[in-house]
Amino acid sequence: MHSVHHTESSETDFLAAISPAAFNAGDEPEARAAVLSALHADTDAPTRLRLALDLYKGRIALVSSFGAESAILLHMVAQIDKATPVIFLDTGRLFAQTILYRNDLARRLGLSNVQTAKPDPGRLAQQDPDRLLAYSQPDLCCWIRKVEPLDEVLTAFSAWITGRKRQQASTRAQIAPFEAEAGRMKVNPLADWSSRDVSAYLAAHDLPPHPLVADGYRSIGCVPCTTRVKAGEDPRAGRWRGSNKVECGIHKPSGERPSGESKSRAATPRVLLTSQELHEKELFPRDLASSVDSTSSDLPTQQTATVTGSGT
Repeated sequence: MHSVHHTESSETDFLAAISPAAFNAGDEPEARAAVLSALHADTDAPTRLRLALDLYKGRIALVSSFGAESAILLHMVAQIDKATPVIFLDTGRLFAQTILYRNDLARRLGLSNVQTAKPDPGRLAQQDPDRLLAYSQPDLCCWIRKVEPLDEVLTAFSAWITGRKRQQASTRAQIAPFEAEAGRMKVNPLADWSSRDVSAYLAAHDLPPHPLVADGYRSIGCVPCTTRVKAGEDPRAGRWRGSNKVECGIHKPSGERPSGESKSRAATPRVLLTSQELHEKELFPRDLASSVDSTSSDLPTQQTATVTGSGT
């Protein structure tokens, strides 16, 4: 295992220290990602994660859906640095159970910087006033509710961490531990994990499952686009069932917009609320049968972040 501690050194100096090959790959993110993936093809997930967090210290975030298998990376991150930014995308169409699970898991793991990003209300009012867009244009719905908010949040970071695994679906069969996208490093510490690895880790660390897993949901997204998975199906087979859609869009190449989507929009500021602000606003509704607002006060204290952008 390499020593991955650095203080004042630049990213280039640090890369040179841990790997001359990565340094010689130059400044191109694609080349650097390829070298890091080759070097760490057989490295365990916690080591890959620690390497990424050290290499991009202060400039990296974990993007988590708090879904069926999210507890693994959230737990690993908490073991290294509980203040690591964790970005949670609230689409406005999530299961109430997901919001409750996020609150419980963040509190249990002591994560102190969970940030909630939401879609632009103006865009929703314009494109999805009746909340039926998911049924007629799911790509556009995902673009507005997930891709745009994440793109804007990630402008503050040089790298981000995902929980994608090759065994989840055929579209993910070739993912590498380190990838480059839009000039930013994408880290997939669990790329080579199997379903058995997932189950073993969850059991070993006594991590609570998402409440919907026991009901047959193996991949959990928005309510209109998530169904139970049948025996023998890919874990993500329950997403957008009956259509050719297999990904929400946040892992597609930057700029690959859904059909008919304009490339120019007016900038609209959006704020990531802190848990303290949420507590003061008392935004957690009592009636879970009707709705659960993701801006719940039941989260550890986190720092404030304001995001402004056009989503282009």
